[in-house]
Amino acid sequence: MLYDEQDILRSMDKIETNLHLWNEIGRLKLKLITQFADRNTKIISPKNCQLVEMYFNSEKMAKTNGRVAEKTPEVGETVSGLLVKKAFTYQIMALDDLHVFSQLSITNSSQRITIAYTGAFGVLKHRLKQIFESVESLPDEEYEGRAFGVHERLTVKYESEKHISLHWRSDPISDMVSDSVVALVLNIGREIPKVAVESEEATKTEEENN
Repeated sequence: MLYDEQDILRSMDKIETNLHLWNEIGRLKLKLITQFADRNTKIISPKNCQLVEMYFNSEKMAKTNGRVAEKTPEVGETVSGLLVKKAFTYQIMALDDLHVFSQLSITNSSQRITIAYTGAFGVLKHRLKQIFESVESLPDEEYEGRAFGVHERLTVKYESEKHISLHWRSDPISDMVSDSVVALVLNIGREIPKVAVESEEATKTEEENN
């Protein structure tokens, strides 16, 4: 293969330029090594397209504030609280201290849903007792004996002969309980003949307990 004089000159210029850049990078490397000699710093100058693997320490420090910081934990003791991140800093604080040490605030969301239900109210309570461990009647003064609570998270209230209502404060567990109760109510609506028989049994059971 033949090369003309211009191609050879251009190749030599490129080589000279690369050598000049490499020398500049080498001088920069020596300067950095000298400047950070008192630190545990490693400086490399990889070649073009050379794979470089870098490892970072994943440990993070968090500062405790408020009630969480009142007691010094023992070695190995677990600290419970909210972990709040702002920029590159982390803080652990109690839920009640969130508005004090940050610009965040807490809100509670109460939910209510009305469902069509024509079965006996006692049957629904009987069915729920078969699923949940804690199903208790609520005070008669407030609900006139027409409401009961499920695990102290959800209230089932008798509204009329055709409707019931569910009341709960929204959180992951209470939402799951409400979904289960709604599914049960809808399932009972599809089993009217069977529900009528269970209604009589549930009524007898309540009379025997009283």
